[in-house]
Amino acid sequence: MLRLAGARVLDDRDVSAVRAVLAEDPVASCMVAARVEIAGADPWRLGGELWGLESRPARSGRLNGLCFSGPNLIPLSGNRAALRHFADRALRRHRMCSSLVGPADLVMGLWQELEPVWGPAREVRPHQPLLAMGGSPTIKPDPLVRPVRPDELDIYLPAAVAMFTEEVGVDPRLDDGGAGYRARVAELIGTGRAFARFEAGQVVYKAEIGALSEKVGQIQGVWVRPDRRGQGLGASGTAAVADRLVRGMGRTASLYVNGFNAPARAAYRRIGFSEVGRYATVLF
Repeated sequence: MLRLAGARVLDDRDVSAVRAVLAEDPVASCMVAARVEIAGADPWRLGGELWGLESRPARSGRLNGLCFSGPNLIPLSGNRAALRHFADRALRRHRMCSSLVGPADLVMGLWQELEPVWGPAREVRPHQPLLAMGGSPTIKPDPLVRPVRPDELDIYLPAAVAMFTEEVGVDPRLDDGGAGYRARVAELIGTGRAFARFEAGQVVYKAEIGALSEKVGQIQGVWVRPDRRGQGLGASGTAAVADRLVRGMGRTASLYVNGFNAPARAAYRRIGFSEVGRYATVLF
């Protein structure tokens, strides 16, 4: 029987083993792969810890489980025993993450271990189709959707706050008056990963490329101003962002959507996205 050593914090000596796990499912692992490609596995540079499970003896060069612990807790691989090891490590300290997110079977299995101590969650979303598109959109991209300029931050920010509040159910400005969220949005704009359609000096459509790995870009924060919904701006705008990812950046475009959001799922199908997996999210 395979015996697993306890979960340990990985470092740069483990980068090859980490990247091998991430390469098994580039779409599902995009959020973590984007960090590892830039920062390696050192926790100080990574902005969080990578926890690894190995068969004995340790440092065999193969990981039987992988989990990222940072602003979000993201399990990426492992069986039931591995999830118990990850839960044991997570419970050694006060919860710091704002959500548990990732492949649905791993998230829900890990949540089963954590819920007796961390629960109840503010919200559990167990069914979030993970979508991907590797070719051109099947509908016409909106030609007016473009990268947001740094000098447009103050115009763009209210739309970003509205999107976050609608999607997550919490105003992102509560903890620190909005300084942290403003800095994050400014970073996305500064790196050319925030997109919008402006009309009369206001944002009517927005989206961002939240994570960008060598192979995949994950679209997030899709939002249409309430008075312009139902007019096709969401589909054509997202087609423009996906087209930028696929043709302009040479990546697979991906996103995940709440299973109960039938209109959004239909729109993404029209654009050309296909379901390639399933995510789940536990919000704290």
